[in-house]
Amino acid sequence: MPLSEHEQRLLDALEQQLHEEDPKFANTLGADPARSFSTRHIVLGVLASIAGMLILLLGVALQSIPLGVAGFLVMGAGVYFATLRRRFAASGKSPGAKKSKSSFMSNLEERWEERRKDH
Repeated sequence: MPLSEHEQRLLDALEQQLHEEDPKFANTLGADPARSFSTRHIVLGVLASIAGMLILLLGVALQSIPLGVAGFLVMGAGVYFATLRRRFAASGKSPGAKKSKSSFMSNLEERWEERRKDH
């Protein structure tokens, strides 16, 4: 069901307000999830996986179970590291950031109440 013009205007206003108050968070929400993979993590994870595979093959060739298990663990850790997504840390926020969030939420609540009163 498509949005009415009034609802679309409200949604556009909310989106604009979000971009003004917290552009980093707005960009995070609007970002394509496939782009949140870190190239560095992928490259290092693939290299670790290849190294783990080589260690595993060396363990098989030498008939060493502990070396084979270690290679498998290194290979698994490399795959895990390669599939990690970038984290968007909120540690750099100032104490005033909480205040702007609450004003954002209060504006949302006010607009929601206005919308309910109109209908």
